[in-house]
Amino acid sequence: MQSLKADYVEVWAASPNLPLARFAHRTRSIASTGLDMLEFQPSAKLLAELRSFDSIVSWYGANRPEFRAAVEGLLFQFHTAVPPEDCPMHAANYYASQVGCPIPVIPRIDCPRSDAGFAVIQPFASSPKKCWPLNRFQDLAQRLPMPVRWCAGPEEDLPAAVRIADLYELACWLATARLYIGNDSGITHLAAAVGTPTIAIFGPTDPRIWAPRGPQVHVIAKPALTDITVDEVLDSLRHVL
Repeated sequence: MQSLKADYVEVWAASPNLPLARFAHRTRSIASTGLDMLEFQPSAKLLAELRSFDSIVSWYGANRPEFRAAVEGLLFQFHTAVPPEDCPMHAANYYASQVGCPIPVIPRIDCPRSDAGFAVIQPFASSPKKCWPLNRFQDLAQRLPMPVRWCAGPEEDLPAAVRIADLYELACWLATARLYIGNDSGITHLAAAVGTPTIAIFGPTDPRIWAPRGPQVHVIAKPALTDITVDEVLDSLRHVL
């Protein structure tokens, strides 16, 4: 999206993601615009607002014929929101190539980077299938050569964990860590994008497409997450620190 920056740019997206679009002149949640209801409740006001843009680049509604019919005639350029199963490149390169951004791409979020001497562990993910066993994270925490701060989302059960709802504020906090360790999750990508040395633990997802990227990112991947040992994770410290 940054590569599309013009004299004026708005980003319409899911509200939790908006704090990360700091390059935009204005951000709006899709729900607040009514865009998500346009195919069900046509709005002359919203259509007029959409006509005011010189260009609309959209990953939203790309696979919904009804939505595309509702905005027919407007300056929409639709892109596939999920790389195909046979995608020959990393997802970051796939999305960049859709809009003509030079590749390869290493996602970057500008936050002040410092080393406060602690490690962050985020032991959750969007699916239990992506989660290394919690007891192994706990064992790992006992054996790390630095203090550990746990991180969790608002609905995740982890006493005393740091919980920061604003993703940019969370990114800035992750940027103060010496080390980050986590599963195949959005927060792991966030840590890598701010430049924190990152160890990403991958199971069923293909890391060639979905792993976080960066010079201080190390990925440990096995189809069965239980085959990854605590010793393997500890050995990987030398790759990132």
